[in-house]
Amino acid sequence: MIDLLKGEFIYLWFYFTLLFNQIFPYWIFGVLVGSFLSSLGEGRFHKLFLKFQVEGLGAFGIVLASLLGIASPLSMYGTVPIIAVLLREGLRQDWIAAFITSSILLNPQLLVYSALLGKAVLIIRFVSCFLCGVMAGLCVRYLYKDRSFFNFSCLAERVEEGVRGFSFKRFLQSLFRNFKVTGLHLLIGIALTVFFQRYIPQDVFLSLFGSHRGFGILMSAGLGVPLYICGGGTIPLLMDWLERGMSVGEAVAFMIVGPATKFTNLGALKMILPVKHIVIYLVYFIFFAFLFGFVLNFFLGGM
Repeated sequence: MIDLLKGEFIYLWFYFTLLFNQIFPYWIFGVLVGSFLSSLGEGRFHKLFLKFQVEGLGAFGIVLASLLGIASPLSMYGTVPIIAVLLREGLRQDWIAAFITSSILLNPQLLVYSALLGKAVLIIRFVSCFLCGVMAGLCVRYLYKDRSFFNFSCLAERVEEGVRGFSFKRFLQSLFRNFKVTGLHLLIGIALTVFFQRYIPQDVFLSLFGSHRGFGILMSAGLGVPLYICGGGTIPLLMDWLERGMSVGEAVAFMIVGPATKFTNLGALKMILPVKHIVIYLVYFIFFAFLFGFVLNFFLGGM
């Protein structure tokens, strides 16, 4: 019995270290990129938005706002006060919707991690997050043309002048925070991956995801709610699931619903959205995840 347990432990540890060594270089590079962009200061995005507003880009500003959302390394709790300032200074709320939506789904650090999923999945993830942001902006633009979708009245903070340039001190602080937070979640994600790989049989997994594409997308979206604690922590899980038969459409559904329903993101959004609009927000993400996942499976043949 002792030898059996010892052998099981050796197997689990071997697979754990194998996954960790595979992910480690991407993790380090992603943390460095995210920390550097954070140290540039939130005011950079503030200035860019105001510049676009002055240039009168109209609906095209939604496209740029969605791209800036992906480029933003800030968490929702860091983004919301800045967006409140921009809204008070006259920024269009459809641009804000596009920025917030894509920012929730993807950031530079997570984009680096996603390279581990392969070039095709990396591109699809980027495109899906970008389009989700653009569509959210268009929905707010045309459905809330004369109404307010956001409510920033409870926020009085302004962007501090002292955070408008690069700071080595902020870089080190951000680096330490990123290593501490993402490192823990990465270890949890690898441990869960080892558990799934060892104790969930291949035929059981394929019965859920491999042969029922529409049901598989719903299952993937549902798994995103409890398992998406940190984007980096889900990378090893997705690597294993894709190898075992999960389609790209199902993976995308997981990657969209997960961050959208993440507790910290919902907590931040509750400060700027009434309950009715929180419901609309959730319905939108679930609908987009299922639709985009279904379309991907249809055209890629469940790849």
